[in-house]
Order: sequence, then C-alpha cells, then structure tokens
Amino acid sequence: MFLKNRFLAHGVTFSCPDLNRPDFSRMTVSRMVTEVQGITEMLPEGPVVLCGSSLGAFVALHAADRVSRRIDHMILLAPAFDFGCTPVGDLGEEGMARWRDEGWWTFTHYATSQPQRVHYELFRDATEYDSFGVSSVIPTLIVQGRCDAVVDPKMVERFSTTRPHVELVMVDDDHQLGESLERIWAETVRFLSIAL
Repeated sequence: MFLKNRFLAHGVTFSCPDLNRPDFSRMTVSRMVTEVQGITEMLPEGPVVLCGSSLGAFVALHAADRVSRRIDHMILLAPAFDFGCTPVGDLGEEGMARWRDEGWWTFTHYATSQPQRVHYELFRDATEYDSFGVSSVIPTLIVQGRCDAVVDPKMVERFSTTRPHVELVMVDDDHQLGESLERIWAETVRFLSIAL
C-alpha cells in the first residue's frame, strides 16, 4: 500500500490484484502465478514493473519468468524464494508433517491480523517452483531485512550474488520492512530512474 500510494501520488498507474480471492483457504502458487500472468498480458503497451513482497515476491518472480517480454523491471521485498523448500515460519519439520497429514494450518494473516486457515496444497504446489532455476534476466531490485525471521537473508544473498541483473539492498529491519519504507521508496526511485 505504501508503494501504491507513492506511485499514484506521482501519476503512475498502479494495479494491486487481491490474490487471496476467490478463496484464501485454498489458494495455490499456480493460481496466483496464472492470475498475475493474465493481468500482465492484458496491460497496454508501455513499461511494466512487477512488485511483490514475501510470498508475493515468489509469485512475481515466477509470473515474470513466464511473461518476461512484458516486464521491464521487478521490485521484490523480503522475497520468499525458498517457499516450498523449507518449513514455513516456526512450524519446523513436526509442524509441517502435521499440516500435511491434517490438510489444514491456521495462522494469523498479516493483512487482517485474524486467524486464517490454509490448505496444505499451497505448500505442496509451491514445491513445483524452483526460484533458483528461473532463467529470465529482468533488472531486479531486492530489499531484504537483515533481521528477517521469516525469510532467510543469507538465502536471498545467495540468490542475488550470481545474478548480475539483480541489485540487493540490505537494510536493518525485519520481515515487514516497516522501518525502511522511505529507504525502499528512495531505492525504487533511483532504480527505476523516475523523475519526481
């Protein structure tokens, strides 16, 4: 929302689809990637910047890999590139096994601060996506918090190190990046060469 408001204040069109629809509890990475791909393909001619945070950054990366000819730049915040490869949050191996066996996991949704349940298919489907195997070379800005307890900063550094088209900015912040909003905006303006 912060980026949306900043872009709109400067006359830049910003679209933020609600990838929780139609049913958050049964969402999958494939459904989200397909939706972003479809939206991207319908955009009018002109520069397109794909943004995403956490799981949204994972989705953005894989959607862009499918429609790379339409994406000019990407901005990824605290990207969960290893989603589907490592245990989610503090579940650990035991919690992940319970989620798989029972089918459902209830957690506090970041956007609503309410308990939400989600089916294990979200995680199982994510195992089909290999972020480190993505071949597109879209200029990408990543902002990652050094104190992130959700996304491993070292994993993000490994992803960025071997990709010359990726610029990594590390900040002293956690997963929400709430203390770094002005820095994120400044880096975005610089990265996109926006004349504001």
